[in-house]
Amino acid sequence: MIELEGLPELVDPVMICAFEGWNDAGDAASSAVGHLDREWKGEVFASLDAEDYYDFQVNRPTVTLHSGVRKVTWPTTQLSAVRIADADGKGNPRDLVLVRGIEPSMRWRSFCNEILGFAHELGVELVVLLGALLGDTPHTRPVPVTGVTSDPELAVSMDLEETRYEGPTGIVGILQEACTHAGVPTASLWAAVPHYVSQPPNPKATLALLNRLDDLIGVRIPLGELPEDARAWQLGVDQLAAEDSEVAEYVQTLEEARDTAELPEASGEAIAREFERYLRRRDPGAGPYLRDLSGPQPLADLTEREESRAPEERDGDREDDGGTEKAEGAAEPEEDGAEKDSGTAGDDGEKGSGTAGEGGDTGDTVAAEDPDGTDRSTGDDTSGDGDADAGTDDGEGPGRDGEGEAGGKD
Repeated sequence: MIELEGLPELVDPVMICAFEGWNDAGDAASSAVGHLDREWKGEVFASLDAEDYYDFQVNRPTVTLHSGVRKVTWPTTQLSAVRIADADGKGNPRDLVLVRGIEPSMRWRSFCNEILGFAHELGVELVVLLGALLGDTPHTRPVPVTGVTSDPELAVSMDLEETRYEGPTGIVGILQEACTHAGVPTASLWAAVPHYVSQPPNPKATLALLNRLDDLIGVRIPLGELPEDARAWQLGVDQLAAEDSEVAEYVQTLEEARDTAELPEASGEAIAREFERYLRRRDPGAGPYLRDLSGPQPLADLTEREESRAPEERDGDREDDGGTEKAEGAAEPEEDGAEKDSGTAGDDGEKGSGTAGEGGDTGDTVAAEDPDGTDRSTGDDTSGDGDADAGTDDGEGPGRDGEGEAGGKD
């Protein structure tokens, strides 16, 4: 039964849920909601009946003493409300509904229907579910956080991925589907916790979830001591790993795999997101997406503007006696959209990437992949007098001699 007496009317409420148990590796998700509740001093307005949803042999009640009086605390799920007086930096308030509890042991459909009943009565506009899972991720790298949804339109508008998961699921997955079928916009944020340090707490994963939540709902979240706790946690794991050579070697393997997978992507979106978050914390009047062109622009916009400029405008005129100097591997746009790769001039007796030096050394063959997926190779042949021929699409191309510089065109 839903009882909301005494609860004021909420302003643009967002419901944020996390559940201890199968969906909460390292207690990262439940700790994130607990942090919000502490920082904003949430007021509990409802608790679900523990008798309906929990097996007390699995989730046992606890007994505590208060001034000599024994008190039994039953496992349950509680809902609290917090009001953010200045949610957007312009004095406009916003409310959050925090749902924190233990994954139920039974009657999951009834459990989800009860949560949805509260969401309907409170006028919730968005439900965000937090979760954490064990993964092959090194503790020395940023915690990966994935945002997913079952709603294609929400995926586009909020920069989320459409879920493609198939397999066993927990209460987070069931509640997400229940909200989707009920027409309530819903998103899930999942943090990957290193499986070799799965013991709670994991403040680094909690911090990553809160930062991603900050980006998603556009509300500046006070982090308190979490950044310092995250650094202390990582230092502690570093020391433990250093004491075991096998663990240290395994961590290094994970680091190499992670760096190899992420380096080609340049992580432009992640850098832009972090920069926008920094500007929001610096400028209370900035909105969540910083699209006001009269003020500081997002890093993504600045990058697009910079890339749209001609190379000579970006790098300046660097003319010398031998002509214009170009950076290694630099690509300049042509009218037909093709890219022209320019090799690097090499000194006598030296061989650079895409260049041929004197002395009869054999050049390397560099494979390039066009946007259409076609692999094209640029071959460098070296002769004794320093001439180099750069391969083109038809296998022939002009070479430059004397300076050891070769130019190839895809």
